[in-house]
Amino acid sequence: MKNEINPNITFRKLNVFIMFMSKGNIARTAEALDLSTVSVHRALHTLEEDIDCMLFIHKGRNLEPLPAAWTLLEYCQDVVNMMDKGLEQARKTAGVGRGRLRVGTLYSLTLETVPKLIMGMKLRRPSLDLDLTMGSNQMLMNMLEDDALDALLISIEDDKVISSGFDVVPLFHDEIYLAAPASERLGNTLEADLRDYADRSFVTLTEGFATYAGFQEAFNIAGFGPKIVTHVNDVFSMLNLVQAGIGFSLVPGRMKKVYEHDVQLLKLAEPYQMRQLIAMVYSHHRERDKDLLALAAEGRMYASSLNQ
Repeated sequence: MKNEINPNITFRKLNVFIMFMSKGNIARTAEALDLSTVSVHRALHTLEEDIDCMLFIHKGRNLEPLPAAWTLLEYCQDVVNMMDKGLEQARKTAGVGRGRLRVGTLYSLTLETVPKLIMGMKLRRPSLDLDLTMGSNQMLMNMLEDDALDALLISIEDDKVISSGFDVVPLFHDEIYLAAPASERLGNTLEADLRDYADRSFVTLTEGFATYAGFQEAFNIAGFGPKIVTHVNDVFSMLNLVQAGIGFSLVPGRMKKVYEHDVQLLKLAEPYQMRQLIAMVYSHHRERDKDLLALAAEGRMYASSLNQ
């Protein structure tokens, strides 16, 4: 069926018309909508032309609505209200404007990065709630791709470009260290050569975590496969096992503040040194979401504070 509605009939004109019917005066309508009286008069006049029907008669300097105007008003209110509901539902379906952001994060970032971002967001958006989901890099990326999360705080590789479907806000770089039980006698070495620990046991994260990928890469460079006692699903459990003397591990430097008195952390020797880039990631199609833009701005401020 052909749509015969004149394309010149816009929601802007309908809103002017509805406001005029409420105010009954061009000057008061212009003030309410922050428009000029000329713009209001033009909108009402062209609306009459667009529907090919007289809506008003001149009475002095003002316009007096005809019965046709009152009839049109009933339908205009229904149309505008229905469109408002449709836009609201569309935003909800897209995950926009719900007063809530679903953020995925690595466990290790809950020590400092996540709390600071939350505090900053509470100042920017006091009514906005943040739902946190913690997991591995791979699990969180899968959830973002499925629109089950709105933004991520994860580790990405410097030389690996994330798909053009995502926007990235870099936060900081972090180095990887060898973690050893406090009871271990490591000598006076300042840097750890992994080949010196070929006979030791190790604990590591499960596949899908960024640190697991670095773990595999480092031992490939060392030329041997480490004896792995167990795999765990979060960095805190891993370091607790190291602290208990179960084995050694490789961990990001951001864990230092919590475990510096319970676990020895040694910088890796030059061949094994690696850095993680911690970044905020969100879908490019959400780039106009005001809540996500606020989160990205807070991330940039956090990154700037670290650089300073």
